[in-house]
Parts: sequence; structure tokens; C-alpha cells
Amino acid sequence: MSIQAVLLPLFVEVALTFVLMFWMAAQRTAALRSGKVHPRDIALRQPNWPTGALQVAYSFENQFELPVLFYVLTILAWSLRHADWLFVIMAWIFVLSRLVQAYIHCTSNRVSQRGMAYAVGAVVLAAMWVIFAVRILLGLS
Repeated sequence: MSIQAVLLPLFVEVALTFVLMFWMAAQRTAALRSGKVHPRDIALRQPNWPTGALQVAYSFENQFELPVLFYVLTILAWSLRHADWLFVIMAWIFVLSRLVQAYIHCTSNRVSQRGMAYAVGAVVLAAMWVIFAVRILLGLS
């Protein structure tokens, strides 16, 4: 498996994180400049931002939860030569679920839909870890 095929889903996940970060910064800056929020009201991380800014901020924070396990697994799978087509397909499913979850989180924020997208990603990532661990522990390639 080529390094490009293995790392492309990871790069897309990283890009999602940066897009959310810059979007969050733009929304927060706009809220501060417009006077909707005063710095003293958010200085200690109080959630006093407008709803849209909070949605994007929480979606950004979510990118440092499950995706961290995805990053570690991708690096391990590549470095130990256990990244195959199954790995890449599952990686894309995970990343697509993260994109869908972020989209829902930042738009309609329907918790049931967002939760379903999260669950798909979590189950796929857990399966990726189980497959990887079994292959490593049993010496399978």
C-alpha cells in the first residue's frame, strides 16, 4: 500500500481540524468586534459565545478526541507495515463520518444525526484497532 493512500485520509482529517479552527476564530473575532461578546465574559472559557460560534468551537474540540486514536493507529499501521486496502477503506469511512458529524454539528446540530455519525466513526475506529491488535499479536501480515 502506498504511503499516499494510507496518509490521505489522515491529511483530510487534519484539514478538517484546521478548517474548523479558522472558522471558529473568524466567528469569535466577529462576535467580539460586533460587541455581542465582551472579553471579560469569555476570559475564563465561559461558554458565552453566540450559538454558532459555540457549535463550531465544540466541533473543533471534538477533533481532539477520537481522531487522536486514528492518528496513532495510522502511524503505527504504516510504520509496522500493517496498512492494507481494508485499513484504507476503513480509514476513509472513519474520516467521512467525522466530516458528516462536523457538518451536522456546525449546521442543524441535530443530536440524533450527529450521534449516529459519531457512532459510525467510533465503531469503525474500534474495529480498526481490534484488527490491528489481532494482526500484531498473532503475527499476521
